Amino acid sequence: MTLNAMGMLVLMFAAGMALGALYFVGLWQTVKRLPQTESRARLLLVSLLARLSVLLAVFYFLLQDGRWERLAAALIGFVVMRKILTVRLCPQKTAEAIQE
Repeated sequence: MTLNAMGMLVLMFAAGMALGALYFVGLWQTVKRLPQTESRARLLLVSLLARLSVLLAVFYFLLQDGRWERLAAALIGFVVMRKILTVRLCPQKTAEAIQE
């Protein structure tokens, strides 16, 4: 694997992390707004559709050149960001789970 290809995989990993941050912070903001919203179902549906459309569009764009390695790197970055945000946004539950 050349240095250029490795750099592209690192870039795709970073893009996946950014996409994960966007997706899961959007989900967190939606959940925080639920108690103040009159139409909870509409908020959940619109948020889901917006987050999924961005996610699928970016992943589709990453696959345009047919290199599955780039998509895999982005997916790994997405999952890593999910884990990071889960630990950061729910520190109390994580500490309780470790103690058990």
